[in-house]
Amino acid sequence: MNAHELHIISTGKQPIEKFVEIASNIQEHVDFFYLREKHMSASELYRAVTLLHDNKIPLSKIIINDRVDVAWVHKVFGVQLAFHSLDAEVVKGAFPGMNVGCSIHSMDEAKAAFSKGADYAIYGHVFETASKIGLPPKGVEELHSITRNVDLPIIAIGGITPFNCQVVLDAGARGIAVMSGVLEAENPIEAVKEYAKSLGKET
Repeated sequence: MNAHELHIISTGKQPIEKFVEIASNIQEHVDFFYLREKHMSASELYRAVTLLHDNKIPLSKIIINDRVDVAWVHKVFGVQLAFHSLDAEVVKGAFPGMNVGCSIHSMDEAKAAFSKGADYAIYGHVFETASKIGLPPKGVEELHSITRNVDLPIIAIGGITPFNCQVVLDAGARGIAVMSGVLEAENPIEAVKEYAKSLGKET
């Protein structure tokens, strides 16, 4: 993974064709696309990856949430594991060469992900976000503490905008993950360019 990455995560609410259409339009500015589609079967996810690939999204940019089997069969970049998923250590042992990310919410979870061989972690939610109403945000202090004390690339998520992005990077995050900020924007291409600029990417 390179510095200051932009990760785009599907909302699970859009028709997959819509996600694919947006992804194909913005892909030159994006490092990774995640299929986070909890309602999809393995065969539907397989079709979704095929659609992305048919629309010029390299497999090396695709990460699948939870479904290690689909990720392995399609030879995508990797899999993103949540607390209900298989253990990172198990996945690493059974699928050598698979890139494994863990979703974390605390220092303890960051240390556990590191000890189990995760390649990176997504930490959040950092700021208030409409998708986590009623849950207090984690803020940047713990993020900073994690990046200082755990040798694991951290991608920050949750309420991140082009305007507060720098604070997250200053706290040591390798990059940011965005869902609705791009995918539900009136103009996803303009939105992604704003994020890319705030990450120091050429646009």
